[in-house]
Amino acid sequence: MTGSMDLPAKGGFDFDLCRRNNMLEKNGLKLPGFLKTGTTIVGLVFQDGVVLGADTRATEGPIVADKNCEKIHFMAPNIYCCGAGTAADTEAVTDMVSSQLQLHRYATGRESRVVTALTLLKSHLFKYQGHVSAALVLGGVDCTGPHLHTVYPHGSTDTLPFATMGSGSLAAMSVFESKYKEGLTREDGIELVSDAIRAGIFNDLGSGSNVDVCVITKGKTEYLRNHQLPNPRTYASSKGFSFTKGQTEVLSTKITPLKQKVEVAEGGDAMEE
Repeated sequence: MTGSMDLPAKGGFDFDLCRRNNMLEKNGLKLPGFLKTGTTIVGLVFQDGVVLGADTRATEGPIVADKNCEKIHFMAPNIYCCGAGTAADTEAVTDMVSSQLQLHRYATGRESRVVTALTLLKSHLFKYQGHVSAALVLGGVDCTGPHLHTVYPHGSTDTLPFATMGSGSLAAMSVFESKYKEGLTREDGIELVSDAIRAGIFNDLGSGSNVDVCVITKGKTEYLRNHQLPNPRTYASSKGFSFTKGQTEVLSTKITPLKQKVEVAEGGDAMEE
């Protein structure tokens, strides 16, 4: 054997993008900054499965862009994922991984496992070093039982019995820390998740509108869209502002024309209007 023989390439993660980004930054290129986003997403493990929850406000800077958006994304029939961060990033990442899980089910004929979705998500996010702004709460039930994970934009993950993320996460976590206990029933889990989301809605300006809940148990998934409506939109009644003409006295009237239009008549005489 000779030393010049070509060896097969070894597998593993490619750090070329990380080195490239570091080089560009050292050469003075200003890398993209991080956007401030608003959301409250939560999840908890109860005795039979997992409950996920989210608010429905989408913001664009100081503007409420959508009052009733969906932040709980389908990953597999037994796995769902709440997204916080840039809406386009959370939707693109979850859709991409969802399609990969579907292809895996076609190839194997088996139910998707939560750890598979977790690995695909964290690998993708780590590759982009936080520039894909997606903070996720992943929950599901598979052959090994219920699972709940958080995935941060840089690719780090946690495995927890209850979790919160987003700008309203501190308000929601205060509810979980004070009320969560092991062995919650389905109804208790839904109520606790709803309380945590409402805490974010009422105490975080980036969160608002309604409460979405997703309950995942073995062989069954329930997506409770608009489970609660704590902030119903109110419309001003036309009856309350019916003022008949003449109720407000007019003290004086003065009309100042903005421009005098002068036209020259055909005979050469000036005509004023």
